[in-house]
Amino acid sequence: MQETVQETTQETVIEARHLTKRFGSVAAVCNVSFCISTGEIVGLLGPNGAGKTTLIQMMLGLVTPTSGEIFLLGKDIRRDTEAILSQVNFSSTYVSMPTSLTLYENLSIFAGLYGVARPEEEIERVMAWFEIAPLRRTLTKHLSSGQMTRLCLAKALLNRPRVLFLDEPTASLDPDAADKTRARLRSLRDRDQMTIFYTSHNMQEMESISDRILLLQQGEIVAAGTPAEVIQNYGKDNLEDVFLKVARGES
Repeated sequence: MQETVQETTQETVIEARHLTKRFGSVAAVCNVSFCISTGEIVGLLGPNGAGKTTLIQMMLGLVTPTSGEIFLLGKDIRRDTEAILSQVNFSSTYVSMPTSLTLYENLSIFAGLYGVARPEEEIERVMAWFEIAPLRRTLTKHLSSGQMTRLCLAKALLNRPRVLFLDEPTASLDPDAADKTRARLRSLRDRDQMTIFYTSHNMQEMESISDRILLLQQGEIVAAGTPAEVIQNYGKDNLEDVFLKVARGES
């Protein structure tokens, strides 16, 4: 089931139009269309290999679509890449940083790359958000996986992005840190109307913070709506049961 393409409005900040990406004979993403508005938190759900990472990479301009169009903040990602990416950021549990630098040095370098005004102030702000200020002088190679994840999240918020893409943002965090991260993301959405598009295999997380869900299977959107709507449409009690039904190809 494809979500109907909405008309682009002033509030639409992410739009995919008939997006397809093929690698040889394999269609990783197939004719996907959707819109996301200012301040929405939208979860991209699907089994491994469903096309989630490819879709996000196309949104970030890292992978060129075979066909279709992508608009971020009302601009075409192909024509206005630099202008768009100055207002966008990305974090993933699976992204590493230079290991020979301290945590603070990494944030300082990225603040410079992003052209952040008052970088010292912004670095202190994001370190406090994710409780990593005591680690400022720690070499990145000595950080735990959870500490590295929090560093990546802090990095992604240095430029106060209008659109934030997240790939498994809490996968390596303990329950306390994960809960605080979700609270921080909700707070930023409410305060700044930040738009968040993210993937996760944590079904409870998806249910708790997503305004809408896009369910991807074999490169196609097979369901879209609020978590409650998707659960109801599949006749299940929760998103985990929906996920298992789709992943196992059950009718």
